[in-house]
Amino acid sequence: MLKSSVFPLVVGAFEVALALAGLVLLWRLGLSKAARTERPSSRLAAWEAPPTSFLSFLLLVMGGSFFAVTVATMVGRLGEVRGDALTVLSGAAAQFGMLAGVALFRFGERRTLGFSATQLSGIGTSGLATFLVALPVLVATGNLWELLLEQFGLPTGQQDLIKMFAQADSPALLGTMIVLAVVVAPLTEELVFRAGLFRYLRTRLPRWLALVLPAVLFALLHVNWQTLQGLVSVAPLVVLAILFSLAYERTGQIGTPIVAHACFNLNTVVIILSGLAT
Repeated sequence: MLKSSVFPLVVGAFEVALALAGLVLLWRLGLSKAARTERPSSRLAAWEAPPTSFLSFLLLVMGGSFFAVTVATMVGRLGEVRGDALTVLSGAAAQFGMLAGVALFRFGERRTLGFSATQLSGIGTSGLATFLVALPVLVATGNLWELLLEQFGLPTGQQDLIKMFAQADSPALLGTMIVLAVVVAPLTEELVFRAGLFRYLRTRLPRWLALVLPAVLFALLHVNWQTLQGLVSVAPLVVLAILFSLAYERTGQIGTPIVAHACFNLNTVVIILSGLAT
């Protein structure tokens, strides 16, 4: 009863408050005259790596993901894991496989990809600010993108994962999905897409292209291309990824987009569990 009456109202009011706070920060940090005339210089050091090193990074990340998913699928079938549980198992394997690839690359190349334990100060504040700034931009982008899809008769159904969260009937399965969404995915995806792809491309391509290419790839990987479920999330995720890259570039700390990503995913989970997302 609480979920069907009070909880959605509380969450809805909280989301409005977050969006308003984001609008204030967006104005102060990006749109005001002072913000536009006092652009801070980038603190992100260039990733000086030969093409062969970058190629090895990509191969380790993709190979780690493929290998882990293959093993997880085999184990799942042997253990008669089916349905949403098998989907979560495969998704977790893909994330941990990519993370293992990043770890192997760092170990073999003696490179940090911009992530250092000595650079953790302030990432909570900067990550939260990035999340808040992104919210009103994402709301506007999402609404416009959904209208465009409807005009072309394309599906506007949410990602399959959102349905899984909303329909999860096992506390263990739900808890596992929350940990993957809020902890594992932000760490893995930011190390791969921001500290890997964006950081390498930003000094080798026009800046706008270095921002857009990893963002588009990031967004497209969240779509089920057999059913087109999740197509409605493409434009918002592209914008979100670009904002994460800008925050990473501005602070020079990969922890900033990791925290922002975690906040975004946690906020999404709360909205889904409240019943506001359908």
